[in-house]
Amino acid sequence: MTLISAALLAAVIMAAFIFGRGLAFSRGGAFSASGVSGRAHSLPAYHGYFAAWAVGVATILAAFIGWMLRDTIGFEVVAILVIVTAGAGFVVCHQLINPDFRARNFVETFVKMALFLCSGVAVLTTFGIVLSLVFESLRFFEQVPLLDFLTGLQWSPQTALREDQAGQSGAFGAVPIFTGTFMIMGVAMFVAAPIGLLIAVYLSEYASKCTRALVKPIIEILAGVPTVVYGFFALLTVGPAIRGFAESFGFSVPTQSAIAAGSVMGVMIIPFISSLSDDVINAVPQTLRDGSYALGATRSETMTKVIFPAALPGIIGALLLAISRAIGETMIVVMAAGRAANLTGNPFEAVTTVTVQIVSLLTGDQEFDSAKTLAAFALGLVLFVITLALNVVALLIVRKYRERYE
Repeated sequence: MTLISAALLAAVIMAAFIFGRGLAFSRGGAFSASGVSGRAHSLPAYHGYFAAWAVGVATILAAFIGWMLRDTIGFEVVAILVIVTAGAGFVVCHQLINPDFRARNFVETFVKMALFLCSGVAVLTTFGIVLSLVFESLRFFEQVPLLDFLTGLQWSPQTALREDQAGQSGAFGAVPIFTGTFMIMGVAMFVAAPIGLLIAVYLSEYASKCTRALVKPIIEILAGVPTVVYGFFALLTVGPAIRGFAESFGFSVPTQSAIAAGSVMGVMIIPFISSLSDDVINAVPQTLRDGSYALGATRSETMTKVIFPAALPGIIGALLLAISRAIGETMIVVMAAGRAANLTGNPFEAVTTVTVQIVSLLTGDQEFDSAKTLAAFALGLVLFVITLALNVVALLIVRKYRERYE
């Protein structure tokens, strides 16, 4: 039923566009081959867009109101209401469309309103996320002090159901979680940053057009692979390989470790760094290259002493965006690094991250007002602040770069 209604609505809007455009042609005088009229204020296409907008909005509003009152007035009355409203829209357009009607102004105003609403949706969504996290985090900090949460060295959110059970109050020190998060992120960037930058340098400065057209899409396919696939690869291949390699030297390393998760995550974010850095390097004006070559510099010297410094702000922005992507990853860490909140600096041990703990805390039947459940919102708030700060810094750096070289 919904699909049929959408198809009928699309047909009505298309009919309105054709009706408005045809009416403008019939009333607007003779148009030249270029579509410019000496009499009409707006082109016929604008009149068509105006008719489609007017009839479409009126029909959608009538359908929405009728759907809300369907139990009271019945579907037959709803259908009649929609048909009458659409017909009234055609009549109004028939009366308004003439050579002097400023259809272009109405259409441009409508487009501006639509763009403003789209921007408002993004802003309101962010605002809603922040409010939901803040309110629930405040409830958590009423039970657990903020200083203990940010500086505590033990994370054990399990709370007892009876007074005689151990760990009744739980331990909510988030330092081990954030340590594991930044450790895995560091391993990922250690893998992705040099490889991604070298790929970008090769594709932008050394590869032929044919090689670039072939290699770049293949590399970008990595960004489209689901993260759960990377998690399986890390758990079944990379983790056992690292463990076997360490055991050959007499060391004991678990299958799930920070280095296994971080290395696979680094492979996953290589396309982010390589694609963004490649675009930034290509945006450097060709005149800088030509001037360097004219002074006798080689291609390598031009790359290291001219192009790379010029593109450095944009490259830093790409790295910061990749860091934000690595911090927010969940599936790879769950499968390859485990859930143990260990406070360690050894990347060969199992650790956990903020996103993994959020999933663990909100999974299963839990009391929503318990400290264990509310801890997920506190972790989410801190992670949101960190990620937002990184994104803001990255955008500021990229903006500065664009203002300088555009």
